[in-house]
Parts: sequence; structure tokens; C-alpha cells
Amino acid sequence: MIKRRMATVVAAGIAVTALTAGLAGCSSGGSDDGGDGAEGKVYFLNFKPEVAEQWVELAAEYTAETGVQVDVQTAASGTYETTLKSEMAKSDAPTLFQVNGPVGLANWEAYAADISDSSIYSHLKDQSVALTGDDGAVLAVPYVQETYGIIYNKALLEDYFALPDAEITSIDELNNFDALKSVAEGIQANKDELGVDGAFSSAGFDASSDWRFKTHLANIPLYWQFKADGVTGQPATVTNEYLDGYQDIFDLYINNSTTERTLLSGKTMEDSTSEFALGQAVFYQNGTWAYGDVSGNAVADEDLGMMPIYIGAEGEEDSGLATGSENYWVINGDASEADQQATDDFLDWVITSDTGRDTLANTMGFVTPFDTMDDYLPDNPFVLADAEYTAAGKTAVTWNFTVMPSEEWKNNLGQALLQYAQETGSWDDVETAFVDGWATEYELANG
Repeated sequence: MIKRRMATVVAAGIAVTALTAGLAGCSSGGSDDGGDGAEGKVYFLNFKPEVAEQWVELAAEYTAETGVQVDVQTAASGTYETTLKSEMAKSDAPTLFQVNGPVGLANWEAYAADISDSSIYSHLKDQSVALTGDDGAVLAVPYVQETYGIIYNKALLEDYFALPDAEITSIDELNNFDALKSVAEGIQANKDELGVDGAFSSAGFDASSDWRFKTHLANIPLYWQFKADGVTGQPATVTNEYLDGYQDIFDLYINNSTTERTLLSGKTMEDSTSEFALGQAVFYQNGTWAYGDVSGNAVADEDLGMMPIYIGAEGEEDSGLATGSENYWVINGDASEADQQATDDFLDWVITSDTGRDTLANTMGFVTPFDTMDDYLPDNPFVLADAEYTAAGKTAVTWNFTVMPSEEWKNNLGQALLQYAQETGSWDDVETAFVDGWATEYELANG
């Protein structure tokens, strides 16, 4: 059952750490409450373009089974917040939408229903990962646990390790920045012999690709700073303590690439993915969600691996992959009671039915934090890589980018990174956007 609530200030659940299990879930008992469930309808505004078709197909299955109308729309990459604002202003607004964490929820808290009694919340293995209000109301539940790092081609790496001048000769030695630098530069110097166009696929800076560097890569120096300083929430300021390492890894990407650094503004996510999938590059920064895009091409599944992103931080050889969530379900509290109930019933079916669970695990390739999914683990080599790091006792890198102060901060950082790559700006500009920009955006949001 969904509860009506007054708007409150978002609280708990800043960082989601690695969970070990199954797949997505949620349920509400399927009661129609005097017909409300049968009369209601569902409109889900999906955040993830890579599974847009799968959500449409799953919705059609549910409608065929229950007669309940379920519409799914997907925002174009990089436009979710703008699209959500537009859709929420309409009379038929989404009954189900997504936020990326506490900062994202703060923007939409007034629309969030209290889902404390929902089955998606009851099926969470660790209920502390839900986002709540000051009154204890549960407002958002993560539905997919994801991992990112540097994806690599095992076969091409083995070819490099076999070269007579290779300083690093096994994947076990590739566990810190210096080792990664040696390998990447060695591959670039021997790219013709190895039959590749570059060590790294292109670090594209159009809207479909730049989030990898202004958000996911920027998370790495934040993680090490927050870990060193004991930061557990959203700080008012950040420092430049680990930004030298940020520069080092970014330089490695853009100087040992399939693409000249001055041409990155025109490169897309599709370009970068294709370069890796076709065996033109050895390394490719992305996450578990990329499996469907790279599988079935030139790189066999058994040759797909993922390693942590190294920046030269002390102790990084003991770190694992970056694991967390920025995909939280929120039920629209302004929707009718019938539509809210229909939405909760749909989510219950998604995470408890064989059809829903099989789609989440085996078609979408999701790992989720629900207790209904233990028998539905995706056959995804990147998920398996994360499990191997966990089994080896490595410490997962948490997703601290969920507390970045604003989209404007990310965009300004991305612009500074691009200008640096194109040699029209300096690294000092990047540091200014990172450090001073954080303080400015935090003050605007909280001052």
C-alpha cells in the first residue's frame, strides 16, 4: 500500500556499497482495494536507454497478463532530468520515475510517495540503502546494483604480455596506476604489431559519452578523498588532494587512444563502444550495463574483463570495482491512488514473477538488491568480474558521485576537461571547476 505524505527533507542512504546478490524486486500484494488496482494505469519514465526496448516488451507482457495499461517512455541519454521536468508538468505525468540518489531526490521529494509499506521496500535485502525523509518515510528504492571500471580485452592483453619488451606480463601485475600506464603506453607504441588503433577507445565528449569522465571518473578522486577524510555525507567543499591522479588517468586515456585528443568533442558513446567491441582498442571505461552493447561482436565473452580505475592512490592495489546505484524507483505521490496502487502492483510483478525476474537478470543483465532474485543472476562477465574482486577481499569503490552538488557542476567540469583535452584550456581550469565549482554549487543549493 502506498501512503500519502507531506513533503519532507531527504535524509539517509548517501552511499550504496557493494551487495552480493540477486536481482530486482518489488511487490504490493496485488490487492485491488475495491478495484483501484484494476482501474489504475502505469506510466514509467525510464532512465536507461540501453534497456528501453526490454522495458516496453516487459510492460506489454504485464498488460497481456493483467489487462492493466503500462506505458514506458525512455529519455534520451543525458536528458533525463529535463525530460522528467517536462513530463511531470503534464496531466498524465509519470506514475513511476527515477532519481540518481539523495541529491536527485531532493529535487523531486515533493512528488515522492511514502512507499514504506510497498513490497519493493519489503524485499530489499538491506533496507538502509533506501532513501528516506526526516519523518522516516521511505521515498526511493534502488532497483539495480551496477559496477563500472576499465573494461579490457583479455586476448589482446595476452598478446601484449607476450611481447619481448613488455614490462608487465600478467593481469595479476596490473593492479595499480604505474602498471596500467606501462601497459597502455606499451600497447600504444606497439599498436600496429598488435593490430589495434589504440590502447583506449575514444574518450568522447558529446552528451552521450562525457558522463563517463565528468561523473564516473570524477568519482575516483572523490572516493579517495572522502575515504581519507572520513566524509559520509555531502560536504560543502572538496579539495584538490587527489586531482593529480585524476589528471594522470585522464591523460592516459586521451594520449593513448584510437582518437587524437583534439578530436574528442565529436566522438560519441557509440563510437567508443564500437571501437572496443570490434577489437580496435584494448581498454574501454564503462560498466556492467555495457555488456549487451559489446557482446556478440569481435570480442568473445570469455575475453571480456573489467579492472578497477587506478589513479596512483596509496593502497589502490587492494581496491575493487566501483559498485553502487544511481537508479532509484520513486512512485509519484501526486498520481491517483488507483495509479499508485497499479504502479506498486506492476513493480511487485516485475521482481517476483518468472517473466519479470528472467527479463531483469537475463535480458537486461541487472543485479539488484532484492531477496526475490537469488536464483536469477545474470550471465554477464562484468558482473562475474565484480564477484571475483569481492571474493578476493578487495574493497569496492563506493559511488560518491550521487552527492555531486548539481548537474551544472558536472557540466562545467566536463567543459573544462574537454578544453584541456583539446589543448585550449589548462588543468588549472579543471581544478577550478572541480573545487571552486563545488563550493559555489553547494552554496546555491543549500545557502
